[in-house]
Amino acid sequence: MIIRRTIFLFTILAFFVSLKADFKEGKVLFEEKCASCHGEYISFKKLKENFFERNNTLLNLTIPTQNMLAWAIMEGSKKVGDPNDSEMRIVEIEEYLKSYLANPDINNTVCDNHVVKYYKEKEPMEISEDEATLLAEYFMGYKADRLKRFPKPVKVLKDNNDDGKIIKEALEKNKQIIVFATAQSCYFCKKMKHEVLDLTEVQEAIAEDYIFIEVDVDYVALPFGLNKRFKGMTPTFFILTTSGQLINTYPGAWDRKDFLGILKENL
Repeated sequence: MIIRRTIFLFTILAFFVSLKADFKEGKVLFEEKCASCHGEYISFKKLKENFFERNNTLLNLTIPTQNMLAWAIMEGSKKVGDPNDSEMRIVEIEEYLKSYLANPDINNTVCDNHVVKYYKEKEPMEISEDEATLLAEYFMGYKADRLKRFPKPVKVLKDNNDDGKIIKEALEKNKQIIVFATAQSCYFCKKMKHEVLDLTEVQEAIAEDYIFIEVDVDYVALPFGLNKRFKGMTPTFFILTTSGQLINTYPGAWDRKDFLGILKENL
C-alpha cells in the first residue's frame, strides 16, 4: 500500500513539474503562431465596458485577446474539461484546439455568445499533435503565471496597528478600502474565495478601485474600529472611504455578479 501511494504521488508530482516546464514552451509557441492576431492582455473591467456597455465601440475587437481565450477555455460558461482532473483536462483541451482550429465553427466556440457576434470569421489552421499539447499546457498555466507576475490585490492584516499604513496607501492611490472579515473555520469564506474572489475579473475590479484587506477575526481585531459594527458573521465585507470611514457593510457570501455589483455601487 505504501509503495503504491508513493508511486502515485511521484506520478502526480512529475506531471505538474512537466506541466510547468512545458508551459514556457507553449507560451513561446503561442507568441510565435497566435499572438500576432490575438492581442495582448486587456483588463476584464475594460472588456466588460467595451462589450456590455459600449457595444464594442471602445476597443473594436474582432478577435479575442490572449486572456479572453484563456478565460473562456478554463473558466467561461463553455469551459473545456473538468477543472478537478488536470491530467485529463489537458487531453480534452488539446482535442478541442485541434478540432476547432481545423474547422472554425461559431457553434463550437468557447467564447461568450454576446461577444462572438463582433468577431470576424476565422480561417482554418492546422496544428500538430505536439503543438496542440503545448498550447493546451499554455492555457492551463496562463492564470497561475499571470498571478505570479501580478500578485492578487489582497493584503492580509496581521497587526492591529496597521490602520495608518492602510489609509496612507489608500489616499496615495485614491482608492477606497474593503475589509474582508474571515476565519479559518469558515466554509463559506473558503468557498467564496475559490468561486468569486479568485476570479480574474473580480481581482481586477478590486485592484482598479480598492485596497483589499483580509482579516482572520479569530486572531486579529478588525481595523478602523469595525469590531463595534461586526455581528460575528463570516464572511462580512466592510466598504470604507479612502480615509477609513465606513460606507456599507455586507454580511454573508455573494456570487460573482452580486459581488461585482457591490464593488460598483460603492464607488
